[in-house]
Amino acid sequence: MKWKTAILTASDKGSRGEREDTSAQVIRELVEEELNGEIIEYRIVPDEEDEIIAALIEMTDYFQANLVLTTGGTELAVRDVTPEATRRVIEREVPGMAEAMRAGAMKKNPAAMLFRGVVGIRGRTLIVNLPGTPKGVHENLAAIMDQIPEALLMVTGQFRL
Repeated sequence: MKWKTAILTASDKGSRGEREDTSAQVIRELVEEELNGEIIEYRIVPDEEDEIIAALIEMTDYFQANLVLTTGGTELAVRDVTPEATRRVIEREVPGMAEAMRAGAMKKNPAAMLFRGVVGIRGRTLIVNLPGTPKGVHENLAAIMDQIPEALLMVTGQFRL
């Protein structure tokens, strides 16, 4: 099955065209190669909670992505508001996946404990916050990649015991 996937980057500089979005490229490669996913939407928005919320709602409700992967806005800076925006749109959290990402990434980089990303469900979509660096994206996705297909089967109602 091809999983419909959307990528949302939260970055002030990226949204102004001042920085190349290399983290999204890593996400795209991992989704296509390891998840058999299809990117159906990609967007860069500034680190503004309302814009992140609007993009997440559109990606889940209008584009009906099975999976939304965000990158950026997940650390301790004042403008890092992706986790807060995500919590406002999800209906249920999946804390074990977020904990597994932090634990897996901390094995290679102790600073990963500063990552505040969340994972949750909106409707039939799994939303996963990822760090804003290519290395952080790779380390965090690697920690949960083997469980994403099973989670998507459950979220989309296709999982059978």
